[in-house]
Amino acid sequence: MGRLTTHVLDTATGRPAQGVRIELHRLEGDAWVPLAEVVTNHDGRCDGPILEGGAFAAGIYELTFHVGAYFDASGLDLPELKFLDTVPIRFGIAEPGQHYHVPLLISPFSFSTYRGS
Repeated sequence: MGRLTTHVLDTATGRPAQGVRIELHRLEGDAWVPLAEVVTNHDGRCDGPILEGGAFAAGIYELTFHVGAYFDASGLDLPELKFLDTVPIRFGIAEPGQHYHVPLLISPFSFSTYRGS
């Protein structure tokens, strides 16, 4: 059964990013339809798959990571106008029977992602 998962790591501290709010949308026609909203746990992961089963279909998706609020809560001394506030990652699901893992590595001034396993 296919599923979508994520893992957020704070590379500035070398720790999992706890408390990051994540929204998932799917493109349907010309509209972005909200599917889920989750928050990362103490390990920087969600407590379960963000999407799975019959709802996990081929298509274009976008995960939006609200990292600005995470960095605010961390107590870092950052400018009011953050370099990164939200990180949108748009990706395609071609094979809905597979596991798609979309990890995010963050710092206040950079991010990277890849299709994990």
